[in-house]
Amino acid sequence: MGSTAEYAALNNRGGDAGDGELEFVPLVIRSSPSHEPVQDEVQKSSMKADEGQGDNQQIEWAQHKRQWKLPICIIGAVVIVVVSLVLGLVVSESKSDMEVYSTELYRTGFHFQPQKNWMNGMIKYMGYYHLFYQYNPDGPKWGNINWGHAVSKDLVHWHHINQSALAPGPDWYDIYGVWSGSSTLLPDGTPAILYTGWSNISTSTQAQTQNLAVPLNASDPLLRDWVKSPSNPIMNPGKGFNTQNFRDPTEGWIGADGQWRVLIGGTMLKGKGGTAHLYKSRNFVNWTYVQDLHSVNYTGMWECPDFYPVAMEGRDGLDVSTNTVKVKHVLKASTRNHDYYTVGTYDSVLDTFVADDPELEVGFGMRYDYGKFYASKSFFDKSTSRRILFGWVSESDSDADAITKGWSGLQSLPRQVWLDPDTGMDLVQAPVEEVDGLHRDQVFKFNFTLPAGSVMAIEGVHGPQLDIQLEFNKPDMPMNLLFNGTDATSLVGQEVCANGTSHNGLYGPFGVLVLAEKDLLEQTGVFFYLTLAYDGTWKAIVCSDESRSSMQTDVDKASYGTYVRVLESDQYLTLRTLVDHSIVETFAQGGRAVITSRVYPTMALNNDAYFFLFNNGTQDIKVQSLNAWRMEAAPPDEMEPKV
Repeated sequence: MGSTAEYAALNNRGGDAGDGELEFVPLVIRSSPSHEPVQDEVQKSSMKADEGQGDNQQIEWAQHKRQWKLPICIIGAVVIVVVSLVLGLVVSESKSDMEVYSTELYRTGFHFQPQKNWMNGMIKYMGYYHLFYQYNPDGPKWGNINWGHAVSKDLVHWHHINQSALAPGPDWYDIYGVWSGSSTLLPDGTPAILYTGWSNISTSTQAQTQNLAVPLNASDPLLRDWVKSPSNPIMNPGKGFNTQNFRDPTEGWIGADGQWRVLIGGTMLKGKGGTAHLYKSRNFVNWTYVQDLHSVNYTGMWECPDFYPVAMEGRDGLDVSTNTVKVKHVLKASTRNHDYYTVGTYDSVLDTFVADDPELEVGFGMRYDYGKFYASKSFFDKSTSRRILFGWVSESDSDADAITKGWSGLQSLPRQVWLDPDTGMDLVQAPVEEVDGLHRDQVFKFNFTLPAGSVMAIEGVHGPQLDIQLEFNKPDMPMNLLFNGTDATSLVGQEVCANGTSHNGLYGPFGVLVLAEKDLLEQTGVFFYLTLAYDGTWKAIVCSDESRSSMQTDVDKASYGTYVRVLESDQYLTLRTLVDHSIVETFAQGGRAVITSRVYPTMALNNDAYFFLFNNGTQDIKVQSLNAWRMEAAPPDEMEPKV
């Protein structure tokens, strides 16, 4: 961010809060029967947080029952992008000071999605980011899984290339589906795709195989056509493997002996948890099972594993084969409906991985995202020295709604990810800087008070496509007590997100209401809450409250939240919330905690969608700065780019 003077100059408004653009209204939280959870759709949890997770312990009070058959991870890559189920995009075009949006309800404006139906990985090749995604050309529900393909120069503006770049069959090893995988850049610069095939070898169900595809014409920068290897399948389940839980190969990396390695997600040979099967190859075609790199009991099958190095200092990403004394490794798996990761040490000679903190293991510790985010993959963008992460964001409405809309699922914004240098144990995420290129119509305010019990209407920017960035001064409390300590099981803390914006505490909830109609009958609340733990220390919680997001009664309205690290060295409490019609992505404390929500308003649509600041605590909150922009739409282009 720039200085206060720079912002004032950009805004060209002069003055502080109180110049008529910030309107205070009484804090009134309205409820109606439509806000009650539908019992056959939402399952309330016990409100008892899992043990042993400290400050990273997640809070989740309601979970949608619907289970997708097979989440789709991304396809590895020369630049790997993860996509699974994707919606579609809203076309918006500025007309005077009003925004014209698509009439297609809930279709997003600046998230990637196909035009219709059900929608895996990414590489950067010859100047283009190549996004591969799982796609059902026959309809908006899971089935007949193909790989679609799109390209972009900037990770924001996409062109469709082929919605069946890889299709099932005709051979036996993938005749029932081309599932998730990854892409890898070979030593000669050629990209190669590894993917899971659903074969017609029948046991109790069809066995899963791992297969290889390469470009038909490697000189084509758009990589329009792909061919499957005559050696397929190149990896089969080892002795004693569960052949139905053997899928989602990672990007390949080179170990200390010069041989290739990949991981395949699966279940433990002995035990009741998930595992990452390690395979090795000298030529990327002939692969041999070696051992399991890492396993954790009681975690369930590991889908869409990801394994990559992170620098211990700085934000630069690293090539997947990097391994030095100044490097840690991240192991991530999609399991138990979330993407869990742990940070540890990889021995590339013995091919072993040990988590730094046994209490923060895969499946029990930290998550990429504490909302609706699954089946992700990352890739290293060598041209910008970034590791970039994508994830699949599923729907929260019904299958019938998906059929009516004609599409299902969507891709998160691309996120840069790096190891937090202040903790050395967890990751930080932020939207890639290219997203900022969509900023339009800025509103900026600084150094004002958000009174206790108030809602503040923000004038100048509104609509369903927003980027809202907030800095709150830390409340006046002893900093040697603030957010330290280990007890993350405070009853008050567990109740906060479930109670939503209507809860009254000393400090909080305070934050922003987005996709809100003018009378607040519909609103999605994103907020901080500071709670006192049993040991007398303060904890910071960030929540995304969907309970009043829609007047519909047949959609999931879960509340999501997590404890977020706030270090004594942090100057402010920060929130960045990006809104795009039916998705709300929130990055707290610079991205130490991330929450993604799906919402389906009925009144707060298009130009009838507004946002407000609010403080339902009993103490005033000081706002250091508010920056908000309308986001320009970036719909995928059906035409190929001119090469």
